[in-house]
Amino acid sequence: MTFIEKLRNRWQQADSLLCVGLDPDLAKLPDRFVDDEEALFTFCRDIADATAQYACAFKPQIAYFAAHNNGEAALQRLIAHINGAHPDVPVILDAKRGDIGSTAEQYATEAFERFGADAVTLNPYMGRDSAAPFLARNDRGCVFLCHTSNPGARDFQELLVDGEPPEPLFQRIARTIANDWNADGNCALVVGATFPEELKVIRDIVGEMPLLIPGVGAQGGDVEAVVRNGKTADGTGLMINSSRGILYASRGEGYAEAAADAARELRDTINRYR
Repeated sequence: MTFIEKLRNRWQQADSLLCVGLDPDLAKLPDRFVDDEEALFTFCRDIADATAQYACAFKPQIAYFAAHNNGEAALQRLIAHINGAHPDVPVILDAKRGDIGSTAEQYATEAFERFGADAVTLNPYMGRDSAAPFLARNDRGCVFLCHTSNPGARDFQELLVDGEPPEPLFQRIARTIANDWNADGNCALVVGATFPEELKVIRDIVGEMPLLIPGVGAQGGDVEAVVRNGKTADGTGLMINSSRGILYASRGEGYAEAAADAARELRDTINRYR
């Protein structure tokens, strides 16, 4: 089953558009955790097990693991655990890779073979050849940055580029990926919840393509606006990510149960607007 097939099945089976972000900050973990590798793995495993029933996807952020000695080993163990215990829930490795073709080949091997992810986030800035090794793995997902959630997104992403008529760079990215790069139907885009009007424009450009939506919760994105502007005709099409609001719902012994409660609440809030 391809990433896109797995995702579409999950939208229906779990009745959920919630993507659970796994960004473990050791300084925020419950006090019981000490060792870096074991803390990263055990905490995220517990969160994944507690929230899986409410999730359409999991999204581990590679930097939170790679910053620590043996952290990448913990990430490997975590994704292997999710693939074994929750095989219906796709895993998106948030790595934002983008480099020349020969290096991109290695990054594709890293994401899909070393870590075993179903999809990976990518930066399209270097063009088609930098994406080609990922696109060639047509059973895996390529999730390209389009209009991100951070305040600096407008520095470059809204600059006008030549054309008839000229259009903002983020629209050119959406149009190019939808029309030229998505021949095998394995592409998706990252669109920040903090820019709901731009989200609507992107949805109109890309049709049914899945959109990964960061920025709900701590960054201030509005769930209702995201669902209204980003959903497809059947009420799906979105992976609305929440990390901190779920991961750190509690620092006590009941952290996993608190995370499950937070995930269920956000899943239900999203569904009210579908």
